[in-house]
Amino acid sequence: MLPWTAAAYLLAVRGRWGAAGLATAAAALTKQTGGAVLLPVLWLLWRHSRDRRTDLGPPPGAPGALAASGALWPGALRLGAGLLLPVAAAAWATGPQRFVFWTLTGSGSYLSPEGSWPLVLGRALGNAAIAGAAWAAPAAAVVAAVAVAARRRRAADAPAADAPAVGGAPLLWLASSAAAVTTGFQFFGHYYLQLLPPLVLAGACALDALPRWWRPALAWSAAAATAFLGWGLLAEPQGLRHSLAVAEQVRAHTGERDRILVWGMRPEQYWLAGRRPAGRHLTAGFLTNFSGGRGDARVGERYAVPGAWEDFREDMAEHPPALVVDDSRGAPYAPEHIPTVRRLLDEHYHRVAEADGAVLYARNTAPH
Repeated sequence: MLPWTAAAYLLAVRGRWGAAGLATAAAALTKQTGGAVLLPVLWLLWRHSRDRRTDLGPPPGAPGALAASGALWPGALRLGAGLLLPVAAAAWATGPQRFVFWTLTGSGSYLSPEGSWPLVLGRALGNAAIAGAAWAAPAAAVVAAVAVAARRRRAADAPAADAPAVGGAPLLWLASSAAAVTTGFQFFGHYYLQLLPPLVLAGACALDALPRWWRPALAWSAAAATAFLGWGLLAEPQGLRHSLAVAEQVRAHTGERDRILVWGMRPEQYWLAGRRPAGRHLTAGFLTNFSGGRGDARVGERYAVPGAWEDFREDMAEHPPALVVDDSRGAPYAPEHIPTVRRLLDEHYHRVAEADGAVLYARNTAPH
């Protein structure tokens, strides 16, 4: 999503409105919140039309002003065409009803923070602190530039042109990205990456006006980059040892052509084991609304994506898994809380092994 949002902004700065619309559509089709870049793109369109009217046309209210103000509409039409045509093509290719469902209306339970506000706030503050430590230099430069500009303008001790300014478009892009990060109240760490392109641009603008800040900003950025790079290279991926242990037991109890069902939240266990999934749902999340950003709140069959359980039953009938891995390990989506999965295990499977807390069930070949 990020290269598309950056491209949309850059193309808008250059007045290439059709291409800016295409890039905005690509960003939104990659991840819905990528569409937030449309707000600064529209602002830039308005600024371009206003500047062109000021440079080339009569002032507002004068004869001919209406014709000059029409400079806005060609750009708006090109932007709208670039934005809407790819979205319409995607909707046509996948089916309008399914497109709207999977991009807009099918995520109500997933997005609702009901019953989990303490967890939501803790995740938001924790990941914001990590992002703040990594990006303190451009963020501090932006805050300083805005504060200095406001102070100088209030004191009237410097012309507006001499006051350090970031510019409205980068700040609007940063604000719209912050709103996108907040949408859905999930606050996963990677969501904060949407702030990075506008923050870097705004920070560079601020440092251009505050040259004394360059050295400390570069020093902090270098230190943060080194620290986070080291962390990324040395830290073991979360849950990797567990998934490897599960995959080893799966391989020991199945053949290469067998399909399996992993009832959990770690789909990498399929490819670590080299086994195909028996169904289309690679995690229990679509079927129970369980996610890392919500904990135990609003988890159960009734919170599933509409129609998901019908698909699950169809998949289990078409490709009965040779092995079911219950990797819930006490989570609120454990089989004892999910009647459909509990019945599946009780009627067709028996326990054969355990791997680091995950329980493996083989399909019955005789009554058990």
